[in-house]
Amino acid sequence: MQLGLPVSTLLAFLLVLARVGGFVAFLPLPGFRNAPESIRAALAVMLTLALFPSWPSLENTLPSISQLTLWCFSEAGFGLAVGLSVSLLTEGFQLGAQVLGMQAGYGYATSIDPTSQADSGVLQILTMLMTGLLLFSLGIDRELLRLLGASFTRFPAGTWAPTAASLDTLVRLGGDMFAIGLRMAMPVIALLLLIDLSLALIGRMQQQLQLLSLAFPLKMLAAVATLAALTPLLAKLFSASAQHTMDTLWRSLGA
Repeated sequence: MQLGLPVSTLLAFLLVLARVGGFVAFLPLPGFRNAPESIRAALAVMLTLALFPSWPSLENTLPSISQLTLWCFSEAGFGLAVGLSVSLLTEGFQLGAQVLGMQAGYGYATSIDPTSQADSGVLQILTMLMTGLLLFSLGIDRELLRLLGASFTRFPAGTWAPTAASLDTLVRLGGDMFAIGLRMAMPVIALLLLIDLSLALIGRMQQQLQLLSLAFPLKMLAAVATLAALTPLLAKLFSASAQHTMDTLWRSLGA
């Protein structure tokens, strides 16, 4: 007795795997991009199996190699677009942390970034870990799975193609990345500017004071204290930004 799968099931698995694999390639998790390839492949396969109720219904015929290749590129392109949209969300907070770290003096303290294996500021790494944690605590991972499942209704297998509307959506999300970074960094930068002005006035009145040796620790302590006070607001900012990103992706599906 031999057990086999129809060609339509195998094709559906391959196309869903291509879409999920494109999404996993940009999954914004700390250290995930440097994980072993077998771990990332296993995650893509498990997510594909989890989306089994949303697999497309295909004809039980084997398409040509060119048609199958075109379908796979189309599916991978859609997954890459969704993954890039979510990655832009987390990159906005890392951009704000990098700008803030340079102004507060934390640019002199670097550590190894678990994502890129390069030297990065400590605030940037902490922000990356925080956004990765919020991504799961707010249920964004489950919302993304529902989005991928619903995408097969709006864009059946092999029918998605980049359009002016989809490219405009990515450009707008990229602009939102800079807006999020500025909204995160500007309150602390304004406080640091007031500290610089105050030290400049004190130094003008008392020129014998060595204020340069006090500027660095004072600005670093002020930045840490302000960030500690603004941490609940940063979580709300991430939640609102994530909701905006998900709403944008759902609108692109016509939902």
